[in-house]
Amino acid sequence: MFQHILIAYDGSQPADKAFDVAVDLARKYSATLAVVAVARPPEFAEDVETEAVIENARAQLEKQFEGLRARAEARQQPVSYQLLVGHPAEQIVRYAEQQHIDLIVTGHRGRTLFQRFRLGSVSRQALHYAHCAVLVVR
Repeated sequence: MFQHILIAYDGSQPADKAFDVAVDLARKYSATLAVVAVARPPEFAEDVETEAVIENARAQLEKQFEGLRARAEARQQPVSYQLLVGHPAEQIVRYAEQQHIDLIVTGHRGRTLFQRFRLGSVSRQALHYAHCAVLVVR
């Protein structure tokens, strides 16, 4: 059913739950599994500030990837890891299209209705724009 699964990872507790679900699905369907994290640069910043924010995000996400690698290896599931830069939902959907992903798995942050309305939601945007199935894990 699924050959290529992508987990949209942001380091949050819901993303950790989504990672576990994605690993289980990848094992069940003998699918490839890719973890994608997106560093979002500041909207109005100087180049030096933007580079610093991206490098800081890269360092933090690489540390988190180490923990994910250990968890995946313990379950004998090979996983690839990719760090992208830009708007999270846009980068996730673009990556999914380019890599022919069949399923995007993402966590749900549990924001209030007002926060979702005002700020938007990466999982909601992925649901609307992805070419493939999207599983939102609570």
